[in-house]
Amino acid sequence: MAIHMTGTREEWLAARLDLLADEKELTRRSDELALRRQDLPWVRIDKNYRFETEDGSASLVDLFKGRSQLLVYHFMFGPDYTAGCPSCSSIADGFNGIIVHLENHDIAFTAVSRAPLAKLNAFKQRMGWSFDWASSFDSDFNSDFSVWFTEEQQRDGGIEYNYRREAPAPESLAGRTVQEWQLRGNEGPVAQIAAMTGTDVATYTRDRPGLSAFALQDGDVYHTYSSYARGLDGIWGMYPWLDRAPLGRNETGVWWRHHDKYGRD
Repeated sequence: MAIHMTGTREEWLAARLDLLADEKELTRRSDELALRRQDLPWVRIDKNYRFETEDGSASLVDLFKGRSQLLVYHFMFGPDYTAGCPSCSSIADGFNGIIVHLENHDIAFTAVSRAPLAKLNAFKQRMGWSFDWASSFDSDFNSDFSVWFTEEQQRDGGIEYNYRREAPAPESLAGRTVQEWQLRGNEGPVAQIAAMTGTDVATYTRDRPGLSAFALQDGDVYHTYSSYARGLDGIWGMYPWLDRAPLGRNETGVWWRHHDKYGRD
């Protein structure tokens, strides 16, 4: 390992105070952006979405559980997956323990995925999680909130994710199995993650991660905010810690796993 620059305590303190000024500016800027999120216009939801939950069939209003606000994590777990996305799973490891605090601050929380409820519950038990997790199987919810796309959209360049349109997927995605990637020895990062969910790249990437916020007022539900892709970095719990570690994120490819898979490779 390369030796990092060293110095005296006085030199460290001077550099730290200089950095502190920029950190405070970033904090102030973050506070300003939070206010701008709250100032976004609300859009009333007129569609009657249905979800399957541990308490039975539920509407979007039901997911509020008597509270005025709802946060939804769009968890990548399609019907063809054998396990949840490992990236979403590491995010879930971070938010699993804070739900009680949100609920006591007038905010309901649920993850939503397209996989059937039985598959979600089995994976939830495996991971030891306690947060609410609803299935949107056979619902337009994921499609309407830009976290699920069809094969046709993928092939023809009809995917609009993170507020921009994607180019058509290369033909090489079609029919590529995990076994083919392993045999060819060119397993890229997305293929690695797809393999952890038991799918191919095309199937895996038709589902996408995201966060959406909703408000309930006078019986009507309003969509207030959504964020995708790197807009989720702020809720990916391990990264704020890594950003403060001596070597930072120090990433080479996909290093994270489902938390019960470390040490099994």
